[in-house]
Amino acid sequence: MKPVRKWVLAGVSGALPVAWLWLLCLATFDATVAAQTIDDGIMLSKHTLLVGDVYSHDAWDEYWEGTLKRDNGNIGTVTTRANVWFANYGVTDRLNVIASVPHVWTHPSAGVLQSMQGFQDLMLSAKYNLFHRPATRIGALRGIAVATGGFPLTDYTPDFFPLSIGSGSTRLSGRFTLDLTSSRGWFTTGSTAYTWRAGVQLDRPYYYTDDEFFLTDQVDLPNVADYVVSAGYARRRFMTAFSFSQQHTLGGGDIRRQDMPFVSNQMNFTRIGGMALVSVPKVERLGLHVAYAYTVAGRNVGQEHFGVVASPSAVNEADMGIVEFFLFLQLGSDVLLVAEKLEGRQDIDNLIVIG
Repeated sequence: MKPVRKWVLAGVSGALPVAWLWLLCLATFDATVAAQTIDDGIMLSKHTLLVGDVYSHDAWDEYWEGTLKRDNGNIGTVTTRANVWFANYGVTDRLNVIASVPHVWTHPSAGVLQSMQGFQDLMLSAKYNLFHRPATRIGALRGIAVATGGFPLTDYTPDFFPLSIGSGSTRLSGRFTLDLTSSRGWFTTGSTAYTWRAGVQLDRPYYYTDDEFFLTDQVDLPNVADYVVSAGYARRRFMTAFSFSQQHTLGGGDIRRQDMPFVSNQMNFTRIGGMALVSVPKVERLGLHVAYAYTVAGRNVGQEHFGVVASPSAVNEADMGIVEFFLFLQLGSDVLLVAEKLEGRQDIDNLIVIG
């Protein structure tokens, strides 16, 4: 097998929280929409391996302290960058397994708080195609179930928000996704999940939250529910989609006035996003992608503009090579333009990244 060749010219604008997985997706230019995430309606075929890297950049200078939206000159702009290595393998046509490992950096632009960095959590998922109805009156219908587990890879502290690189909690989640695709190219996908979170241990024997004082280093974390709905259109040389998502933390208190966030706080948000992908005329296998996402409302979270860049490689039983080029341009509201060119065999021809 010939080695995979890859050159990446990388730069991003925008913002992305550490919970980045729902944003990552792929499309095939000349066929159907394909993907590698836990909340889309797509499955890899048997013995297909998709590996790659995702870079995200998140920056915010306003946040919700409970329901109060404010800024804070003591921290300025908080920037979070994450580099995530992932792999997705088709065990069968109905079962995929997915693994990801992020390395996260956080940095404040003002004040005395120190930046943090390190490997965050290993995430392992099993994605199973429950049913597929290819010929209903309104299109092809597919239902997918996903089980996901995650645990910290290092002993990073969860007691330094908003600069902690994660919550430090072991998690288990169940997800169900329903996808409908019409013969004319219109599609809609809905996905919802419930996440159980184990408690965490602090490096101090006491804490105060939700109007209560606790003489212990053990903190119970509330569980989390989330959903995302997306709709779009995809044909041979064009794709566009819009998404709406919400996360609800089922318990926890608010950030106290003039205090730091705490790991067990409610962290709720409502987010919208949109993207478009189009081929460049007269240039073979060159596509232009524009993506934008924005947090419109929240509770104890930052108000974020964010962008994602993904650079996956696909490997199967045939030899192949991939050459990728990324071009980035920041516009007024942190719009991300991505252009890619890929060279390969016909069996993975025209694999295009949509971040």
